[in-house]
Amino acid sequence: MVKICCIGAGYVGGPTMAVIALKCPSIEVAVVDISVPRINAWNSDQLPIYEPGLDGVVKQCRGKNLFFSTDVEKHVREADIVFVSVNTPTKTRGLGAGKAADLTYWESAARMIADVSKSDKIVVDKSTVPVKTAEAIEKILTHNSKGIKFQILSNPEFLAEGTAIQDLFNPDRVLIGGRETPGGNKAVQALKDVYAHWVPEERILTTNLWSAELSKLAANAFLAQRISSVNAMSALCEATGADVTQVSYAVEVAEYWRQVIKINDYQKNRFVNRVVSSMFNTISNKKIAVLGFAFKKDTGDTRETPAIDVCKGLLGDKARLSIYDPQVTEDQIQRDLTMNKFDWDHPLHLQPMSPTTVKQVTCVWDAYEATKDAHGICILTEWDEFKTLDFKKIYDNMQKPAFVFDGRNVVNAEQLREIGFIVYSVGKPLDAWLKDMPAVA
Repeated sequence: MVKICCIGAGYVGGPTMAVIALKCPSIEVAVVDISVPRINAWNSDQLPIYEPGLDGVVKQCRGKNLFFSTDVEKHVREADIVFVSVNTPTKTRGLGAGKAADLTYWESAARMIADVSKSDKIVVDKSTVPVKTAEAIEKILTHNSKGIKFQILSNPEFLAEGTAIQDLFNPDRVLIGGRETPGGNKAVQALKDVYAHWVPEERILTTNLWSAELSKLAANAFLAQRISSVNAMSALCEATGADVTQVSYAVEVAEYWRQVIKINDYQKNRFVNRVVSSMFNTISNKKIAVLGFAFKKDTGDTRETPAIDVCKGLLGDKARLSIYDPQVTEDQIQRDLTMNKFDWDHPLHLQPMSPTTVKQVTCVWDAYEATKDAHGICILTEWDEFKTLDFKKIYDNMQKPAFVFDGRNVVNAEQLREIGFIVYSVGKPLDAWLKDMPAVA
């Protein structure tokens, strides 16, 4: 029986290994992590991450050919293929601070693999890493190998949060990069055979190591470029009375133009400025309801969520926030609002413990409770349930004038205006009220 071990039980490692176990019943899959609470959660009824469909996949395989364990060394030693899916956060100090990837966790994983291995292994890089990282890892393994042969492969993930299980079931491509040597080709084929259990062969692409690493970074860069283009367009649309949804669709009919408009740094600052300027240039001690804190709908992930910077901006103007998100815990929200940028990307047990909570923030488990007596509502995640809220009931229980700032174009602005709300939707023609109170760019 082929044995696979994955180091790192996070957003990539957990779902990916669960699907491999489901689709490959003849393969034994172990997901290992040094975080005891995280592994305990994977072995419980309350998984540590939320993804539609994940719960069913895990429960179908767990205890049969899918195992979650803190015994990292044992499972690495026994494995034929070792996936490494550890955090590669941005460096916060030293050379490359704020830009370069911190490969500390990757390097320590490689040294541990070399240290405990008693047989030849295929080591698969699942993390998003700079080009040539595989070569550096290869050197660490080779120099500490004690005669054991290691083949390094790059197998970047192209998952979208909220649809990760569907993306894994039906990927548009699986990319495997390896050395163009007999040993490298054999390793590539071994991993290809795993995916071939359910992925059509024409969708499994093989390249050299560097091409695979660069492809992931290039895909991320292209996505960021597209988002920035739509963001710039949305500001122009607001100023001219155009509608960003119609413009972006007309410019190029492609899926990325139709995705929910993301809020990048420029957009986040503009959004906060719009909230403050609309509400008589002060939100001090005013209750603002925040609907949605996750990065996007159908996930509990808050890494890089626009909500963090928007909430910090509102708190900087002394607002009182009442936050509701169906999947994000109060502990996570408080952590995110007290941590420094990039700290969230380290494993939980290595994140700084927040000494205090943000007193102006309360977290509630109901949108109606969040909006009661609020002066304004900020919609920061596109959860489907926000589309079907009883906004007449919400309006009746809010302070007047009542504002809705829709950062994800979730609500029907015209319907809300008929109820009595003053509505701001990113990239949509401005409310007459808002035109009279321009936001600082």
